Amino acid sequence: MYDFVGKTKIWFTFSAILIILSVGALLFNAFVHGRALNFGQDFTGGTMINLRFPNKISVDDVRLGLTKFKLENSVIQKAGDTDIFIRTEPLEPEIRKQIVDGFNEKYGGNVELLETDTIGPMIGKELASQAIWALVISSIGIIIYVSFRFEFSYALAALIALYHDAIIVTGLTALFWRNVETPFVAAIMTIMGYSINDTIVIFDRIRENSKKYAGKKMKFAEIINISVAETMARSINTVLTVVITTLAVLIFGGATLRDFMLTLLIGFIFGAYSSIFIASPLVNMWRPKK
Repeated sequence: MYDFVGKTKIWFTFSAILIILSVGALLFNAFVHGRALNFGQDFTGGTMINLRFPNKISVDDVRLGLTKFKLENSVIQKAGDTDIFIRTEPLEPEIRKQIVDGFNEKYGGNVELLETDTIGPMIGKELASQAIWALVISSIGIIIYVSFRFEFSYALAALIALYHDAIIVTGLTALFWRNVETPFVAAIMTIMGYSINDTIVIFDRIRENSKKYAGKKMKFAEIINISVAETMARSINTVLTVVITTLAVLIFGGATLRDFMLTLLIGFIFGAYSSIFIASPLVNMWRPKK
């Protein structure tokens, strides 16, 4: 039987290094770029342009047309076959006109500007506030649910494991200076949901085995090791399934989904890791000594 709990110092040291690197990346960006994360138009504000093309057009064609304006990282969405929404950094009216003229030149002068609008930074602040509230409310809900189903120490261990995942994912996003839009918040919440589900499965087996081996003189750490070993195959199969699916969308889903799927991919991997190597050892550490 592998001693998962006995190697606690190794797991905690590895996680501490990752968290320090994550916080360091956020601080580095704050000093060098003036902001910890590469916030996109959803948070910083920007320009929205709605165009109608004469014929069916792809997102890749529009992105290629924006390259000469250095706007290829803009968020581009289709509405039907011929309508395109472009969300980009704040643009002066002259630049907007040049973009429309550029598409007209390429597509025979039949590109129609349906709408143009400016998204102010106040909307971005509201989104950031809503994201923080979502995180706080979900954390409270997790503490109440896990405490009711198990014990408060289990709830605290689960919450620390979740924040462990969120900090590392955010830190890696900062390290690689990936674009952060509203879907990033959705990705973090999805990761937390996946991670808490994996953690609950292990906690449930720990509780079952605590009753099963109640009459035997076994240390609680041994019961945790047995429980983790029994659920290991399930954890591996689950994470492999979601990782393969996420990789497929990451590779074939196009540029619009790339940052979102990359965040999920990293989060799912660390979610599985933290359930086994962070949450379970914490439960053992906080177990009342008898």
